[in-house]
Amino acid sequence: MTEPVDTARSMVMTTCGTPEEADHIAAALVEWKLAACVQKVRISSTYMWEGRVHHDDEVLLLIKSSTDRVPAVSDTIRSLHSYDLPEIIEVPITGGDPDYLEWIGRMTHPD
Repeated sequence: MTEPVDTARSMVMTTCGTPEEADHIAAALVEWKLAACVQKVRISSTYMWEGRVHHDDEVLLLIKSSTDRVPAVSDTIRSLHSYDLPEIIEVPITGGDPDYLEWIGRMTHPD
């Protein structure tokens, strides 16, 4: 008898300084079955860092995953990211198309 798969889903957000870094992190997350899908959106960010206001172009990653995979998603982002303190924010998915949410589970729990 197989263990039941957790049906909780989450979206993790992070920003990257370059499109190449965003592509690298997104590909790793999908290839390693930590994310079902990663969307990349070019954004402009304003933030305080080391006592100064910064205005930078970045790439926002919207990472769809199973909630139980979020710790591994976070660890992977930290290990591949160039920022000293990468943004890693988890947003629980509380609703959505059941077939899509089930697909996220299949992609992140392929066994």
